[in-house]
Amino acid sequence: MSKGPHIKVRRAARIAAVQALYQLDMSDELSGTVIKQFVEHRFGHEDEKDFIAVDEAFFQDLVEGVIKYQSDIDASISSKLSEKWKLSRLDLTLRAILRAGGYEIQRRPDVPALVIIDQYVSIAADFFQGKEPGFINGALDKMAKDVRKAEFGLVGDANTSI
Repeated sequence: MSKGPHIKVRRAARIAAVQALYQLDMSDELSGTVIKQFVEHRFGHEDEKDFIAVDEAFFQDLVEGVIKYQSDIDASISSKLSEKWKLSRLDLTLRAILRAGGYEIQRRPDVPALVIIDQYVSIAADFFQGKEPGFINGALDKMAKDVRKAEFGLVGDANTSI
């Protein structure tokens, strides 16, 4: 599979995961119920007009992973926010984007941090017209540099000069 189709099905999975996380925040539904709804009713089928393929396994991993590690993810996000902002004050869509991106940064080392940040900034731009994409970029960048120091060249011999 070439990078193009892989990127598209992963992006579709990320958008769906953000929507599912938003739905979970808004309702008392269980994650398994919401995942099933998306797979059975919201994802297209090849015979439908305007079919967009979704990496369903990746989607399920994102939603279940955020739920499983939500307290760790939320703590990491909260530590990157300014003192006057609390996670609970954030728009639900912003929170869902940060949680999904935070999960990938913390628990999906198979995906490069810069790809994760770029994808979620792009998703934020799909939902928001203002400063929100920049906010997502700043928060996820700080998280990634904290969690994945080596990817950013932030570890190594202290005596080495650049």
